[in-house]
Amino acid sequence: MNFELTEERQMLQDTLRRFLADRYDTKTRNEILESDAGLSADIWGQMAELGIIGAMFTEDQGGFGGTGFDLAVVFEELGRAGVVEPFLDTAILGGGLIAALGTDAQKALLDDVIGGTHHLAFAHGEPTSRYDLSQVQTTATANGDQIVLNGRKAVVINAEAAGTLIVSARESGGVGDEAGISLFLVSADADGLDLMGYPMLSGGRAAEVMLNDVSVPVSARLGAAGKAYPAIAERAAAASVALAAEALGAMETATRLTGEYLMTRKQFGRPIGTFQALQHRFSDLLIELEQVRSAVINAAGHLEREAQVRDLNIAAARNLIGRAGRLVAEDAIQMHGGIAMTQEYELAHIAKRIIMTDHRFGDTDYHLERFIALSAA
Repeated sequence: MNFELTEERQMLQDTLRRFLADRYDTKTRNEILESDAGLSADIWGQMAELGIIGAMFTEDQGGFGGTGFDLAVVFEELGRAGVVEPFLDTAILGGGLIAALGTDAQKALLDDVIGGTHHLAFAHGEPTSRYDLSQVQTTATANGDQIVLNGRKAVVINAEAAGTLIVSARESGGVGDEAGISLFLVSADADGLDLMGYPMLSGGRAAEVMLNDVSVPVSARLGAAGKAYPAIAERAAAASVALAAEALGAMETATRLTGEYLMTRKQFGRPIGTFQALQHRFSDLLIELEQVRSAVINAAGHLEREAQVRDLNIAAARNLIGRAGRLVAEDAIQMHGGIAMTQEYELAHIAKRIIMTDHRFGDTDYHLERFIALSAA
């Protein structure tokens, strides 16, 4: 089997890698992290012009990619550079849900999303839901030609920058049921919508979202009433592939920085990378890196398969990557020493990104349990 990139994906990778190498260094990222917005509007717009957002949508949706391997190419480079801009939230989650369920009028919003002029946020997780996608307590109640939303959403990434929030709410069924969940497009300035924003450890910003009698027209619903769960699960799977690829890119950078440091830092008159104990530890990082690369390829290749096969392979990949990522991050820091913990050094941010990718859409233990359950199905 040929695992080499197609010519188009190779061009996409080369373009994105050169752009980020020229414009996204540690100083630039730290300035973004310290800003109130938590993202760079200039970099976001430039990357949209390069077609990076469009690579996450199919041609029918107005893009030129959208497959698992397209997502993997983009997010590996984003992870390699430690990019904090919310591509996952605006394009894969928000944009993907509109593309999957929206009417023609609703899909018109995708032109602005792909063009980089409109941000989205997926308001789905709740304080008690953990990683369970069907745990939705927020309610949607019909009131004439309006739908009234009440509830609270937790850790909604990019909520403050978003022009539109995609809010999940239950129209029927009990808490935990897959049936009965609907999605609604809610304007960021809607009456009764309150945000409490905060910075995240790995970069970017999130918010607690309170919905107090937020009224939206019936036309704001995405898809059929109570039928949104399959699309949510599919977008969560796509997000998991993206996070796996992002972790791979970040691990590549952590390994590169560690190798360079080992051959620069001297002790007893020679580079510490010549000491056999550290050579063995560094070799372990390289082995873990190749295992992760294989897992990302496997997950990306199964993204378009039926749900059970898709989720089984993605759970296996996320479990392996979560374990390997922690090892790489911790060993890279230990082999660097104290400098690895300083914000001015690249590895400090990269290590955080590696660890925190394991806490979106399921951590290592969650995916192990899921793999076991899906294997027995």
